[in-house]
Amino acid sequence: MKGLFKPKPRTPAELVLQARDLLKFLDQNTETRERKREEKMSELSKVILEIRVVLFGNGQAEPNPDACAHLAQDFFKHDTFRLLILSLPKLDLGARQNATHVIANLQRQRVSGRLIASEYLENNLDLMDILLPGYEDGEIAITYGAILRECIRHQIVARYVLETEHLKKVLTYVQIPNFDIASDALATFKELLTRHKSTVAEFLSVNYDWFFQEYNSQLLESPSYITRRHAVKLLGNMLLDRSNSAVMVRYVSSLDNMRILMNLFRDPNKTMQLETFHVFKLFVANQNKPPEIISVLVTNRSKLLRFLGDFSIDKGDEQFEADKAQVIKEIATLEINDRSCTDAHDCEVES
Repeated sequence: MKGLFKPKPRTPAELVLQARDLLKFLDQNTETRERKREEKMSELSKVILEIRVVLFGNGQAEPNPDACAHLAQDFFKHDTFRLLILSLPKLDLGARQNATHVIANLQRQRVSGRLIASEYLENNLDLMDILLPGYEDGEIAITYGAILRECIRHQIVARYVLETEHLKKVLTYVQIPNFDIASDALATFKELLTRHKSTVAEFLSVNYDWFFQEYNSQLLESPSYITRRHAVKLLGNMLLDRSNSAVMVRYVSSLDNMRILMNLFRDPNKTMQLETFHVFKLFVANQNKPPEIISVLVTNRSKLLRFLGDFSIDKGDEQFEADKAQVIKEIATLEINDRSCTDAHDCEVES
C-alpha cells in the first residue's frame, strides 16, 4: 500500500519555482531565526538534488531531454541561475557540489537548438565579476573556478574575461601560495588561452606587449617550479597553434624571450627541459632569425650542442629525436653575417 501514497515527482517548472523561492528567502531574510533558516536550507539542498537528478538521471533511467530543456529554460528565464551563484557560499559542501554539477550541466543544455546559457550570460556578464574574485576566498575558490571554466565554454564570456582587467587578476591567482587554488587558477588561465582560437589570436595580437611581458616575468621566471613548468608547456601550446602563427613569429624573434628559454634549460628536471625544448626549437627553426639571436646561438653553440647531444627522454619518441636532430643541424651550421653583439661575452647565456 505504501507505493500508492508516494508523492508525485515535481515537474521541472515546479522545481525551479521552489528553488527560486528558497534562494530568495535565504538571500533576503538574513535575520531569520536559526532553526527556520536551517529548515529552508535543508529544503533547498533537497530541491537542488532533485534538479540534479532531472539533469543527470537517477542511475536507473537516463535523463529526459524534454524535461532537461524545460528546466534549463525556466532556470535562465527567471534568473534562478544568478540566485544560485550568489548563494553558493551559504550552502553546505554537499549542496554546493550538487549545485556546481547543475550549473555545469545547464551550460550545455540546448533549447530548440540554441545554447540558452550563452544567450543568458551575454546579458549577464557581470556574473564573471562575482566568480573571478572568488579565487581570493579559500572556502569557495575551487567551486567558483569550476563554474568559471564552464562559463568560459561560451565565446562571449571568454572574450569578456580576456578584454577586461580580470585576466591580469587570474595571473596573480596562479601564484597564490595555496597549491590547490593556484592549480585551479592555472586551469582557468589555460582554458581562457586555448579554447576559443580566433578570440585568443585576436587578443594576443592586440595585447602582445603587456601580456607576454607579464607572462615571462610572472610565470616563466616564477620562483615556483610548478608554475614555470606549466607556463612553458602552455606557451608551447599557444605558439604551436596555427591560429597564433603571427604571434609565434613575433615571440621567437625576441632575444629577451630566447634568453628566458635558454635559462629554463638549466633546470635539472627532465620534464621542464622537454617542455622548454618544444618552445626553444621554434627560435632555432625561425628562418628569419634576427642577427642578435644568431649571435647568441653561435656564441653558445658548443654548450648548446653538448647539452642537446646528451639530451634524451626515457621512452623512444621518433618526433622528438627528429626535432632534436634538426635543431642540432641548424645550430651547427649557423653563420654570423651581421654580428649584433660587439663583445661575444655579452651574448653568452649562463649554463
